[in-house]
Amino acid sequence: MPAFRTDQVEAMVAQTVSIAGANGDQIGAYIARPTTPGDHPAVVLIHSAPGCGDWYHEATLRFARRGYIAICSNLYHRLGHGSVEEVSARVREAGGVADAEVVGDVHGAMQHVRGIAGHNGKVGVIGSCSGGRHSYLVACQTPDLDAAVDLWGGGVVARPEELTPKRPVAAIDMTQHLNAPLLGIFGNDDANPSPEAVDTLEVALRAAGKQYAFHRYDGAGHGFMHYDGANYR
Repeated sequence: MPAFRTDQVEAMVAQTVSIAGANGDQIGAYIARPTTPGDHPAVVLIHSAPGCGDWYHEATLRFARRGYIAICSNLYHRLGHGSVEEVSARVREAGGVADAEVVGDVHGAMQHVRGIAGHNGKVGVIGSCSGGRHSYLVACQTPDLDAAVDLWGGGVVARPEELTPKRPVAAIDMTQHLNAPLLGIFGNDDANPSPEAVDTLEVALRAAGKQYAFHRYDGAGHGFMHYDGANYR
């Protein structure tokens, strides 16, 4: 990423759009992109609970300022609208969202950005917490992905008793199919994923010969990059 210059020209547009998600369903997505000349890579942001709120909207804008076509799909669109807290309650009551549906929605976002003029063909994904786990899943099920980032994704390492009909497979068991370089960011004071779970994931990545880089921080817990939360460090 180039260093900021005081003479650089910034121009972008941002808006909520409707895209085709899993099973062709129309879902909402927030997209921000540069309008400056040149080819731009794309990044799909995968939100965590409680949903696609202010932090993810602002993160989408920050990527666009740095020259990316950035998009964040509303993975909870099918459960209706309301405040982030209201929608999050419905998601919890429904037992979460299905992995297959999330992967389909992310693929839909990838297809959407690939059709935007000025896209250079490169697409990465980034997600935090449950979105970090989903980022790992997408990277294991998408052959044409260029990079993936897992921000403290809880549940990548899962015991059999933790699996559900909506989460039928432990993400770590898909590691051999990882199709893109992986960046992992973790806090050593986190409980989900715990440092031991991150160790387990790293062993699996090494055993599968995958390209990855992990950064782990002492004194940081879950969600430590969310500057609007109590765990911000």
